[in-house]
Amino acid sequence: SGFVVITSRASYEIVHKAATAGIGLVVAISAPTDLAIRTADTAGVTLAAFARGDSLNLYSHPGRVAAAG
Repeated sequence: SGFVVITSRASYEIVHKAATAGIGLVVAISAPTDLAIRTADTAGVTLAAFARGDSLNLYSHPGRVAAAG
């Protein structure tokens, strides 16, 4: 449980470390790598990127994030 916000690309290493630590959500301001997306999907981590203002793109397990409104 928990989350991490990073100011760089979402890499395999970041997603793998988050999964190992039991962190369920990784949010990045830049693009994720293809391997990061596959790793997040396999590890059960919700991966979001291009987080700016009130928008972001979800790449894995989007059902864990509720829309504001």
